[in-house]
Amino acid sequence: ALLLTVVSSPLVMAGEFEDAVDAYNKQDYKTALRLFKSEAQQGSAPAQYNIGLMYVDGQGVPQDFAEAVKWYRLAAQQELARAQYHLGLMYYKGQGVPQDYTEALKWYRLAAQQENTLAQVDLGAMYAVGQGVPKNYVRAHLWFNLSASSGNVSAIQGRELVTSRMTSEQIAEAKKMARDCTTNQLKDCN
Repeated sequence: ALLLTVVSSPLVMAGEFEDAVDAYNKQDYKTALRLFKSEAQQGSAPAQYNIGLMYVDGQGVPQDFAEAVKWYRLAAQQELARAQYHLGLMYYKGQGVPQDYTEALKWYRLAAQQENTLAQVDLGAMYAVGQGVPKNYVRAHLWFNLSASSGNVSAIQGRELVTSRMTSEQIAEAKKMARDCTTNQLKDCN
């Protein structure tokens, strides 16, 4: 399912990439991996990301989190938000890399600033409990609120939870920050 979301994005490339997706969807993982690697070696971030997915899930290759991190990092460095999110997730869980909340926060923030709602929720959660950052309900509310605007149920629940622990002044500040972020672009939000 994650692979298909990349395919429907504007980052889709014709030719080998489409053939790789077709092979993947037919569960011909050996062919998919070969074709994705060909595209990845030419710098295709979506292909690099998909190779990372295959290593995480052990599709056509032995499950190898360190190898997945390598491919996610290549795509993340090209600013592919989904790869940035998944790289953050690997750091958060300590899969293929030592667990590092600060590094997870860095990659989540980059993805969140590109409107990746999953990263926004996880970033909100990290602020809500103080993982990798000091606990900050205002910042948690900000990120939950931004994600909730897309209808993300987890974000709505997270926002409700932190709201119940905030003063009315903190809530007003968080809402203003969210408005400012969407007005001035998310890249200015942190």
